[in-house]
Amino acid sequence: MPELPEVETVRRGLKPAMEGQSIARTEVRRPDLRWRFPDRMAERLSGVRVNNLRRRSKVLILDLDSRESLLVHLGMSGRMLIEGEMPGGFHLPQSAPGKHDHVIFNMESGTRITFNDPRRFGAMDLWPTFALDKHRFFRKLGPEPLSNNFNGPYLVERLQGKKAPIKAALLDQRIVCGLGNIYVCEALWRSGIAPTLPAGDVTEDRLEALIGHIRTTLEEAIEAGGSSLKDYRKADGELGYFQHSFAVYGREGEPCQRKGCAGSIDRIAQSGRSTFCCLTCQT
Repeated sequence: MPELPEVETVRRGLKPAMEGQSIARTEVRRPDLRWRFPDRMAERLSGVRVNNLRRRSKVLILDLDSRESLLVHLGMSGRMLIEGEMPGGFHLPQSAPGKHDHVIFNMESGTRITFNDPRRFGAMDLWPTFALDKHRFFRKLGPEPLSNNFNGPYLVERLQGKKAPIKAALLDQRIVCGLGNIYVCEALWRSGIAPTLPAGDVTEDRLEALIGHIRTTLEEAIEAGGSSLKDYRKADGELGYFQHSFAVYGREGEPCQRKGCAGSIDRIAQSGRSTFCCLTCQT
C-alpha cells in the first residue's frame, strides 16, 4: 500500500494540473471501489473548482468551491494519472479509457486525470470541508510525522508504559499517521533501535533521535518520488526511486550497511507483517 511519501509525491504531481483549475466533467465508470461511491458523485464533481489540493496521512484531499472536499485513498493499487495538456505547454498523450480506469476527471484546461485501480481497494468520498475531522478517515489520526506536533515530549507521553514493540507503536495511526512498514523498518535501522524493543522502554534520547530519522527517511523518499513496489507510479506514470536506497527493507540475508557492523539483514514476523532489521546492531 502506498505510504506517506508515495501519496505526497502524487499530490505534488497533481497540484499543477488540478489546484486552481475547474473540473469540466467527471466520468464515474462503476458504482463502487472498496466502498460505494457517494450519491450523484459525477454530478457533484462537474463544474466545480479545486481550491486546494492537500494530504492528510495517506489520503488526498481536494477542497472544492462547492464547500465539499473529495477524499481519495489509493488503497493497494490505486493510481492518479495525468494525460493531455499540462501547465507550461507540456503534453502527455491521452489513451482510450482502460478496464481499470474507474473515475476520470476532465479538466477545463484539457488535462485528463484518471483514477486507475486494478484491485479496487481504493476509495473516494465527498464530505463537507468544514467537518473533515469527523470523517472516518481522520477521526482518530495522530499528528503528521513531518509536523511540529510530532516531537519528543509528545512521543514520550504516548509511549509511556507501552509493552507493544516499538515498530507496532509507530504503525499505530493513532500515535503518528502516515507511516507504513517500509519507512518504519528503514527509520528504526537508521536509529539502531530493535523493532522488537517494547515501546515504553525506548529512552527519551533515543526517541528524539528516532523522530529525526523518521523525518529524514520520509523527506529523502519524497525527494526520490517514493518507492515503486508492485503497482505504485507517480502521477506522470514514472516510477519512484527510493527503493534503490533501502538499507534493510527486502534485503534479507544481505550484509548490514552500517559501518563496522558484521551482521546481515534478518526478516522476522511481527503482527503478520515482515520486519526487516539487523539483529546485530539494532538493540
